[in-house]
Amino acid sequence: MYFEIISEISEVEPIAVGSQIRDLKRLRKQFGRARWRKLKGIAHVKLESGRIRRVELHWYQAHGIGKRKIKIKRYLD
Repeated sequence: MYFEIISEISEVEPIAVGSQIRDLKRLRKQFGRARWRKLKGIAHVKLESGRIRRVELHWYQAHGIGKRKIKIKRYLD
């Protein structure tokens, strides 16, 4: 599903760091070695249909690489 983040991501908190991440091997192979963290936060997104929703997002992030694999986990409104 396509979506566009239209607000800042708030209430950011870590879910897992380093070896606690299940997909760590795949992340390192695809994007490179780094200190990977899995994070979650809340933002407003514009869906493909044009509808704007408040959602909980999950993503992976590493210093020098940035946010990767951003996905909507649940709708909050």
